[in-house]
Amino acid sequence: MSKVEIESFVKSFTLFFSSLSILITTLFYINYTKDIQTLNETLFSQMRVCSYNLQCEQFTIDFVPKEKQELYFLYNDEKGLSSYYPVPNSEKYFMLINFNARQYTLELKKLQQDALLNFLIILSVVLILSILFSFYALSPLRNALLLTQEFIKDILHDFNTPLASLRLNSAMLKKEIVENQKVQRIEQSVSTILNLEEHLGSYLHSHALQKEQFDLQELLTERIAMLEKNYPAIHFKLGLSNQKLSTNKEALSRIIDNILSNAAKYNKRNGSVSIIYNQENFLLSITDTGVGIKNPKRIFERFYKEQERGLGIGLHIVKKLCEELKIKISVESQMSQGTTFTLNLSKLIYR
Repeated sequence: MSKVEIESFVKSFTLFFSSLSILITTLFYINYTKDIQTLNETLFSQMRVCSYNLQCEQFTIDFVPKEKQELYFLYNDEKGLSSYYPVPNSEKYFMLINFNARQYTLELKKLQQDALLNFLIILSVVLILSILFSFYALSPLRNALLLTQEFIKDILHDFNTPLASLRLNSAMLKKEIVENQKVQRIEQSVSTILNLEEHLGSYLHSHALQKEQFDLQELLTERIAMLEKNYPAIHFKLGLSNQKLSTNKEALSRIIDNILSNAAKYNKRNGSVSIIYNQENFLLSITDTGVGIKNPKRIFERFYKEQERGLGIGLHIVKKLCEELKIKISVESQMSQGTTFTLNLSKLIYR
């Protein structure tokens, strides 16, 4: 299941199971108190019968001086259950019938055990029903997600033919016209669409289980070399030692490519991008000298953008990929000073 499906399942299960559990607990508590009341009434009735026939195997009988005791009333104290009855032809004594505390405690434990057993059985049934209900409630969401993913995959597949035609014709125009800004803009637009297609394709596939071991320095060197061709005016500074990682290399490359390309794209003229890795706390920092971000807290929102260029989904996909790979990402920025993205790679370290 995807993260959205798991979250929906957990929420529906928690709501359904907790609601029924509270209801069942309340009903069992009420029923348990009624059982205690029934037990007391039964013992009281047996005491009354005992006061007449004196056949009291489970009770003890004693005679006490008359004081202010209430007749035919059930007392419940540390001595157990007891009740007072009149003695025929006696004006000085009452008959005291007692059900001792030890026996009474045993009877209560039996009630508790029976109630607890029944409660656990009912709770197990509710647990199974809650799981089935949660899966049933999840099925429409799952179907909608599958349809959306299939739709996006079909669109991405249909992109290939017109994009290939655009790249081929732009290359032919470039040979015929040599240098032309309009042709360059077409090539940049095609490159942007191809990059978007790669991001969406990467986002649609699960990467968490597709792990491999590789060196972080080699990966960053490779990604920087590709960007330097597109941004020759930007100076890239790489400062880190060898660090082995174990994760999905393609997904991590998408994350780094997006952050580095944004750092170069929205940088100042002749600006710089610094990539530094702190091996002690496993933090990878990417700092640029660019225009800065007005609302750093919103940059991971879908379709949010502060510049005219782009669609506003690149960093949203970066955030999703980071969550999938268990990478903590944070950002700090000052307008006209630059921006720093920090990736916590502690979960990816190969040991």
